[in-house]
Amino acid sequence: MDVVDGEMKIEKEYDQGFRVEHEGDDHQGRLLDSSKIKKKKQKMATRCDQQYTTPSPPDLPIKFRKRIRALGGSDIALVIQKCLFKTDVSSVHNRLSIPFNQIRQTFLTPQATEFLNSGDNKKKCSEMEVMLIEPSLRRGTISLKKWEMKKAFGSATSMYVLVGQWNLVAWRNALREDETVQLWSFRINSNLCLALVKRKAKSNGYFVEF
Repeated sequence: MDVVDGEMKIEKEYDQGFRVEHEGDDHQGRLLDSSKIKKKKQKMATRCDQQYTTPSPPDLPIKFRKRIRALGGSDIALVIQKCLFKTDVSSVHNRLSIPFNQIRQTFLTPQATEFLNSGDNKKKCSEMEVMLIEPSLRRGTISLKKWEMKKAFGSATSMYVLVGQWNLVAWRNALREDETVQLWSFRINSNLCLALVKRKAKSNGYFVEF
């Protein structure tokens, strides 16, 4: 199937009292009220704290395990558990971010890591086509890339992103901002595959499947 290149769109970051908007290598800063920045950061922290304060992340639902086994999959591992941000479900951005500092365990082989590192972080950055099992259990393909998000201050932020068909995945599964999702990896004949699971927080801090 054809792969639609994911393009880096506008990201918003807050640092030292400035909002920085950038697309690729271009950026501009505008001064914001410090109280608004503080409230923004508090909101972001509050809505995501629950995924880090649980005793342990919930296991992969049985129906996903059965689906993976039926496909001959093995080596199941949790890659990331995160709450979805506005840019994760924006049709303009068309990507799911997987920040390096939130990845729970290595899911790429050294060869795959080297391949993704070989790109130039622009339209020609290297990508891998991988199988994706969606929350609906629908099976399709998605493109995996590595991006370096440049900041006005400090070093760049490294992340993997799912692009290409991501808008369709988000639409088909009614993904919304602030929802919690898990991304799991598994392998079929040594080939990397992924599974996306929607989660819902309970009052006791644990998560259940949607």
